[in-house]
Amino acid sequence: LSFSLQFSNLLGAVYRHGNLSFSRDGNSVISPVGNRISVFDLKNNKSETLPVSTNKNITCVGLSPDGNLAILVDEDGAAILVSLVTRAVLYHHHFHKPVNSVSFSPDGRKFVVTKENVALMYNAPGKNREFNAFALDKSYYGPYDETTCIDWTTDSKCFAVGSKDMTTWIFGAERWANLIYYSVGGHKDVIVGCFFEKDSLDLYTVSQDGALCVWESDTELDELRKGPKYSERKKMAEERKRREEEEAEEDEIEELGEDGQRRGEVIKGSAGAPEDVEGIKNVRYKQKSKHFFNKEDDFNNLTAAAFNKNTHILVTGFASGAFHLHELPDFDLIHSLSISDQRISTISVNPTGDWIGFGCSGRGQLLVWEWQSESYVFKQQGHFNNMASLAYSPDGQYLATGGDDGKVKVWNTNSGLCFVTFTEHTSSVTNVTFTTSGFVVVSASLDGTVRAYDLHRYRNFRTLTSPRLAQFSSLAVDVSGELVCAGAQDSFEIFLWSMQTGRLLEVLSGHEGPVSCLCFSPVQSVLASVSWDKTVRLWDMQDSWQTREVLRLTSDGLVVTYRPDGQELAVATLDGEITFWNPQTAAQTGSIVGRHDLQMGRKETEKITAKQSAKGKAFTSLCYSADGESMLASGQSKFVCIYNIKEQILMKKFEISCNLSLDAMEEFLDRRKMTEFGSLALVDEGAGDGDGVELGLPGVRRGDMSSRHFKPEIRVSSLRFSPTGRSWAAASTEGLLIYSLDTSLIFDPYDLDMDITPVSIRCQLKKKEWTSAIVLAFRLNETSLIREVLEAVPHDQVAVVSSSLPDVYVEKLLDFVASSLENSRHLQFYLTWAQNLLTLHGQKLKNRSGAILPTVQQLLKSIQRHHDDLSKLCDWNIYTIRYIKALSKQRGMKRMAADSLSEQEEEEEERGSVLMGSEDEEEDMMSEALIVN
Repeated sequence: LSFSLQFSNLLGAVYRHGNLSFSRDGNSVISPVGNRISVFDLKNNKSETLPVSTNKNITCVGLSPDGNLAILVDEDGAAILVSLVTRAVLYHHHFHKPVNSVSFSPDGRKFVVTKENVALMYNAPGKNREFNAFALDKSYYGPYDETTCIDWTTDSKCFAVGSKDMTTWIFGAERWANLIYYSVGGHKDVIVGCFFEKDSLDLYTVSQDGALCVWESDTELDELRKGPKYSERKKMAEERKRREEEEAEEDEIEELGEDGQRRGEVIKGSAGAPEDVEGIKNVRYKQKSKHFFNKEDDFNNLTAAAFNKNTHILVTGFASGAFHLHELPDFDLIHSLSISDQRISTISVNPTGDWIGFGCSGRGQLLVWEWQSESYVFKQQGHFNNMASLAYSPDGQYLATGGDDGKVKVWNTNSGLCFVTFTEHTSSVTNVTFTTSGFVVVSASLDGTVRAYDLHRYRNFRTLTSPRLAQFSSLAVDVSGELVCAGAQDSFEIFLWSMQTGRLLEVLSGHEGPVSCLCFSPVQSVLASVSWDKTVRLWDMQDSWQTREVLRLTSDGLVVTYRPDGQELAVATLDGEITFWNPQTAAQTGSIVGRHDLQMGRKETEKITAKQSAKGKAFTSLCYSADGESMLASGQSKFVCIYNIKEQILMKKFEISCNLSLDAMEEFLDRRKMTEFGSLALVDEGAGDGDGVELGLPGVRRGDMSSRHFKPEIRVSSLRFSPTGRSWAAASTEGLLIYSLDTSLIFDPYDLDMDITPVSIRCQLKKKEWTSAIVLAFRLNETSLIREVLEAVPHDQVAVVSSSLPDVYVEKLLDFVASSLENSRHLQFYLTWAQNLLTLHGQKLKNRSGAILPTVQQLLKSIQRHHDDLSKLCDWNIYTIRYIKALSKQRGMKRMAADSLSEQEEEEEERGSVLMGSEDEEEDMMSEALIVN
């Protein structure tokens, strides 16, 4: 097992909080998910989570016009500048206060940040190397309450800022003589959105109470005139105030910000418009019209708005989950639709105005709607509550997850999207698993049912129940897929059903506590069950379902799992230990004390330290690696541990999250938040934006707590290694995290020598020594060089080279072919390599089937994906060719009919010409006879 695993994608969370942004081409949407951002490719139907993160949940995303840069701001005002090309963090900046919105100018030279009642304009980072990427240019004051939204004119000369004081302010990005600032009112509630008309200073403002004001300007954009420069005005001000030392000191203090750096120019506005100076007529606005949205009731507030300047389409979202489309400035309703039962948090329109993106933070929904065809382009939703379990399909192509919301979702690991959701359960789903065929998903729930789902027809084809009510907490399916077992947490029994008939076969009794986990042996018909009664029981499914062995534990059993070859059993207990057993001899072969490796955090409301609370914590999920040499373990912590089973030592710890918006992230609490009565977090002050805050019932452990200010606790509820051995997945509080091998960052030479260099390898290629070149490339083990050498081999020499390779390099080459086949364009070439390697060395590879099983599964996964893609294309081409052939036959028949008609017409014309010729001859003979007479 290689430990060069890195975060690669986040599934199960498509939107949390903040604003959506479309890419420059309009084919991708960028969505904040916790303290990360995900990019959803709508054209190729694929998602990707960038490997960058902030310290807390992201609230604002500002995308540059060229789509290369993004500014991410979290809850505390800490910002990072991210390159969307290299997926790297370029700069860190802290605004010291929560930021409400960020917006780049259309020309990309400036960007404005709103916090509290001020708007700060910065020079956008360019291509030049600068020490300070965020250089403050101007500070704009005017609103008396928090600023909420920003919009720019199309030429980047001016921008508008909406505020909670029910006013909208228009500021000049440069020093204009006839426009310094201007404020407009006309509303009775908070401003939700303000939008400029295209190539104009005309303005639209939308408020929370559902009112739209249309403001008309008496000045065009090209009529704005330059004012005096800032240096000239500063010099005049210094001359006027030179005599007053106190005022000069005040000016110097005012020039410095909170961090002691220069703030640039400060523009302060007052209500109304500035007076005309030196005969220059300032810009004036007048209210042209005012419209009101047709709301359903008084409590249905307008929560989000977006405007497309090219199509003049205004999109507004409401707290009821409905949205309206209007054409401005006439306010003509195009259509309205309800897309959710929760409030719409954010709206974004792509540059062409065809697609509209909606985000609902209450349900974690992300939708993209095409308003012209009135259809969904993209529709995804994560689990409403925490994920409880996950399972990989045998080929590693799909992931099934079960959540506390009673839903079972199946995800495609290649695209990162959910393609089917089963909602038949009425309570929390405690466990999910695949059958060996990979086309059936089985789930157990606290509602007392075990359900089987068909992935071909996407339906629940089997529902298994117990003769008396029971809450199922564990689940297992045997290798053949015929036997289904579920353990009850209230009656301490194990129920056994037949998948084929759906009948209950047996009720296994013997445990004296709740059955916490079940697992079938991968090679024998033996079931292992672990319970809170400190025992592990091995049940023989072939001998009348009798107990074969009883293994005594030192504490309550939590998890049990078999090694992939079935020769070892691992059990996690409540005292934080992992014990290993030989299932044949019932003897303990080893143990790992891993309580301290979990490194528990302290919750803000806990009155005891993390060291004391860790005594009651343990591993709640175990999983063997594909080769069976390592163990993956996790629990109620932000760490995932990998242990070497043979040496029984910790090899590596993965920190799955650094999001401080989650609870129990830090081992020690901030002393500044501690008082003599305890932590300040114990004081229930409340949080959120009024209607968006939900109050839960007292005593609820999952979901919304009774506290008004609830922070979800970090935990990893389930872990699974991919059957391919190249990745593993963790179901956590933030979603479904996938860690995989990044081959571009791995340098692991094999049998390296001083003479092995890229130059010497390329020399062997020039000499056409294909076998030696491949061997040397694998000894150096650089991925790009191996690909270069392999693709340089002629296709007619593949069989010869494959037969002459040493055995140790056959497995390495097969593993490389399996990983390259997934993304390479040379499909036939790599399939030829795979076919020759498996054909010529099949017997030797079969003898080591356990070691190369992950490679074979990776190869099967890649071939299956290409087969699915090509089969759809071929089917489409077959039907198209059939249509063309049918069309050509019809046209051929028409041509034959037309040809026959033309032949008949020609014959008739010939007959007519013959008759005409005979008549002419008769006339000539008559004329000759008359002449003779």
